Amino acid sequence: MQEQSNALLNDMAAELRYFESETRTRALVPKESEFLRTGRIDRNRPNWDIVRKRYLSYEEVAERTGKYLDLVGDKTHERLNNFHKSIQFPKVVFHRTLKGTPHLGYCHVTLAKTDFAEFKDIRWSFYIANFFADIAADELAFEKINMRATRMYFAIALEKDEEQKKLAVNKNVRGDGILFRTDDPKAAMKNVLMLGAKHDVLRKIIRSL
Repeated sequence: MQEQSNALLNDMAAELRYFESETRTRALVPKESEFLRTGRIDRNRPNWDIVRKRYLSYEEVAERTGKYLDLVGDKTHERLNNFHKSIQFPKVVFHRTLKGTPHLGYCHVTLAKTDFAEFKDIRWSFYIANFFADIAADELAFEKINMRATRMYFAIALEKDEEQKKLAVNKNVRGDGILFRTDDPKAAMKNVLMLGAKHDVLRKIIRSL
């Protein structure tokens, strides 16, 4: 069933075409017989619109999506760091769009280290996507994408992959490395602030929000 769902999504993506519309309003041209008979143009007659379509390339769509995601990342980082002077996250904003569906993408907002449950100094990254989906445990990939949902907030635990010489999902944390995943912006904000809080008093304040 999952293979059929993914195949259907791929087929839909292959057929996607993007365009922007430009609407121009023009006055109705009077009937020739009416103009010849009366010599007047009825200014009270309704207007009609011409909609012109300009098809966009996938690169243009990806660029527009990226600008929007970067803006969301910048604003979110600003809100996080304005909460309390003792909670300051580095700004590491960049985006990725999904192959075949460039109107869908996600933005990396920040990364940091924290103690999580029995784990010490866990590296993690916080992301925002403009869709909702399941997150594959092996890597940062998405399954069962819900294009009706407008936002997904999630944080991933990371570890150093010595063989590949890069950061990878730390599946030792919760079995899949996902610290949280939600479509609620308030819940996401609280989760990230909890990860950044260093003192129990501040964590108590955040929980009460």
